[in-house]
Amino acid sequence: MITTDLCIIGAGPVGLFAVFEAGLLKMRCHLIDALPQVGGQLSEIYPQKPIYDIPGYPEINAQDLVDNLMDQAKPFKPTFTLGERVDHLDKQEDGSFIVTTSDKTKVHAQVIIIAGGLGCFEPRKPALENLGDFEGKGITYMVKDPEKFRDKRVVLAGGGDSALDWTIFLADVAKKVTLVHRNETFRGAPDSASKVFDLAQEGKIDLILSSNLKEISGNGHLEKIVLQNKKKEISEIETDYLIPLFGLSPKLGPIADWGLSIDKNAIEVDTRDYSTGVERIYAIGDINTYPGKLKLILCGFHEAAIMMHSAFKYVYPDQKLSFKYTTVNGVNAF
Repeated sequence: MITTDLCIIGAGPVGLFAVFEAGLLKMRCHLIDALPQVGGQLSEIYPQKPIYDIPGYPEINAQDLVDNLMDQAKPFKPTFTLGERVDHLDKQEDGSFIVTTSDKTKVHAQVIIIAGGLGCFEPRKPALENLGDFEGKGITYMVKDPEKFRDKRVVLAGGGDSALDWTIFLADVAKKVTLVHRNETFRGAPDSASKVFDLAQEGKIDLILSSNLKEISGNGHLEKIVLQNKKKEISEIETDYLIPLFGLSPKLGPIADWGLSIDKNAIEVDTRDYSTGVERIYAIGDINTYPGKLKLILCGFHEAAIMMHSAFKYVYPDQKLSFKYTTVNGVNAF
């Protein structure tokens, strides 16, 4: 059995930053993630995607952010169980918990921190009859290596941040980039939307609005996409790749059975410390919800810092928390 102070479920960016915040307060962490590597969605879905809203970084790609967070956590020696899903949570008489994974790994911790992003997730897929015939043969739901699309014809579909960001990025990589969106306006960041409109105006990409994917075809590999607009007019695009970016369909999995208050696949928390309705269980990052919630990495960082000061009382019930600034003491002083 692994014994630790805090068990963090989810090794994405918020879970990794939580290790740093815990370390400042001399609390040990063990992280569990169903994915085979740390980084969560950043590493699994879009490792080369540029991120623009991390303080101090005008632009940083997703995998570099994960690597930096690992470096930041390293002095506090976190331990990991990767490639295993949390299946059971058993509360002990003293208030602590034993977590059991799908591979029967057991972790004993004083506090549970759920930082599982969207939980267990899968991409939302377009309703196309023969979609499965071209998955991995021209249709992909993530961009792990942008060089795969070098000098290729690429169609992206979607209206959120991922669709906008990858359109901007691939405009300098692919031979031809087309962005298809079913509406006239985008859900993503206004600045990114403005950049996409500028690229279209300059002729660097094709932008097709108010249109839906209707059919796909090819001979062993995707070759053609058929679109239908709101006027029922049909158009065709010859392409090498289609990247539907319609977001992720979240599933909480076994966490949904832990007696937590759930609202639309998100865990309700108290914004004073991001605690759930179950004592000693906290939820931070995209997996939680509260009035005014913003699903941003930087908001998850804030939540991690606040909740650690609350968790301290369970790990060190006889000690008074004395907060120190890292700028004064340095990380090694903690």
